[in-house]
Amino acid sequence: MERTVPRTGSEEIELYLRTYYSLLRSTDEVPIRALEEVHQRTNSLLHPQAGAPEPDLNAFIYSILRLPPCITHVRRVLLGQSPQVFRRHGVGEVESWQAVAARARRRRCLFDGKETLACYIASRSDIDDMIPMLTAFQIEWNKMHNLLREAPEDLLASDPPAEALAQALRMSVDDLERLRKVWGVDFLPNLRLMRQRKQRFFVRLLSGSLNEYRRATYAWWERIERLAPQVLDRPVYFVSSNPHSLPNLLAGYALRHEKTLAEFIPASGDPLLQEEWEAIRGGEMPSSKENFLYYALKKFQHTPEGQHTREGQLAHEAALGITRIPSEHSFDLEAQVIEIRRLRPQFVDPRLKDLPWDVLAESEALILNIDYPLGLAAYHVLSQVAERVGEVRGVYIMGKAATLNGAIGDVMIPNVVHDEHSRNTYLFPNAFRAHDVSPYLVYGTVLDNQKAVTVRGTFLQTARYMGVFYREGYTDIEMEAGPYLSAVYEMVRPKRYPVDEIVHLPNTPFDLGIIHYASDTPLSKGKNLGAGSLSYYGMDPTYASAIAILRRLLGREAERLAN
Repeated sequence: MERTVPRTGSEEIELYLRTYYSLLRSTDEVPIRALEEVHQRTNSLLHPQAGAPEPDLNAFIYSILRLPPCITHVRRVLLGQSPQVFRRHGVGEVESWQAVAARARRRRCLFDGKETLACYIASRSDIDDMIPMLTAFQIEWNKMHNLLREAPEDLLASDPPAEALAQALRMSVDDLERLRKVWGVDFLPNLRLMRQRKQRFFVRLLSGSLNEYRRATYAWWERIERLAPQVLDRPVYFVSSNPHSLPNLLAGYALRHEKTLAEFIPASGDPLLQEEWEAIRGGEMPSSKENFLYYALKKFQHTPEGQHTREGQLAHEAALGITRIPSEHSFDLEAQVIEIRRLRPQFVDPRLKDLPWDVLAESEALILNIDYPLGLAAYHVLSQVAERVGEVRGVYIMGKAATLNGAIGDVMIPNVVHDEHSRNTYLFPNAFRAHDVSPYLVYGTVLDNQKAVTVRGTFLQTARYMGVFYREGYTDIEMEAGPYLSAVYEMVRPKRYPVDEIVHLPNTPFDLGIIHYASDTPLSKGKNLGAGSLSYYGMDPTYASAIAILRRLLGREAERLAN
């Protein structure tokens, strides 16, 4: 295999990027309609039927889940980095607007209740995410608008037969039911609105300067310093994962409330949840009971009966030195500062109990865990952390990825990462191997010595684009590792990260590990995040990876203390 920087040769993607960035330089609103043709010509793996008259429901549902529900009423979308940016451009106090959230994408958005949506962006990766998503949503909405206009006027007057509605929308009954499940009680109101009007989005980027992204990152970090000032002078292990796995594993709140959760499961109305629980209790399934309880707690806390337990969980965690710091007035990225010496072995997950907790009780070190950012925001975040904390003793990255050679739920451990942002190919010794994760993984397979590619956006992938990387041996496709490694380069070298080079990162002065779990198989038709969700089975690779990270991190800290 040639040791050269891969060339994707994707003129369609480059044209798409150049088109919307040139349009967004305008000081006026840009119609999404101007991007539809180039979007269709891109032949995105996530939107393969963009140019077909029939709806591409996978792409539509993918967009629905990653945009706030109010998007059906939105005409204008404004993108900015901070409240000051919105004020400076005459938008006003967006913080007084209604906060709205998507189910499957963390982005702070505010709705004026009429037709304007304001979204905070952390890097240009948010633009590469939002613009294609809005375009896909508009294309698919308008396809169905045209089909419903051709249907009988009384089709949506009352709850119509599924067969008739599916036929009118040129989709299967199963696909129609998927859309009904995603929209819930808004299913018929949204279809009626869809029949009444076409979707015409207009977008305005208020400021695209690098300085504004840096200011937004500093505002995010300043809040962490204010609420946990100990990060400034104590050693830190940096972890990028999610806001639930490390606190669940270290505080054990769900395990202490097993009885309550066991009573909730039969009342949940979820047959799959009930079947899995009974199989675990009966010893018929190899699933981890602990993972299942963590998942059940999340479900329980979304019910009216379980909402009150959230305060109890936060109090329990705080008593163990786990401080949660939600972001304010900037992009949506929760942080957690965890004092290792205050953790108690009687509460930790059973898979961590054999660690030398008596030694760790003497540690001065902290774990800084952040909810994984999107794309280039990872570079800004880790750069800011590295500049401000006392000492970085480890950098551990856990994230979702697509796989070209595995299955959903598999875990991939790369030691080569090609970054499409910098066009660098990073070679580094990954702290993790397959045997670090496999003892804790039930459903999937662990693949180490992999090659990953950091892409610029989920819609910005084509079969041709992926085929080039596949031929080069790249099978792990994700969005954060490259920017993180660019930041790592600047932590160990006396200059800015290079561009378009093969970069060796051997023997960093701190531990460096990256683990990805597969949530998507883009070369298999229908097997993308629009076709379904990871659900409970996504918990298995998430917690297997998180356990491997904690065992590595805490084990190295204990060795350091013992020596």
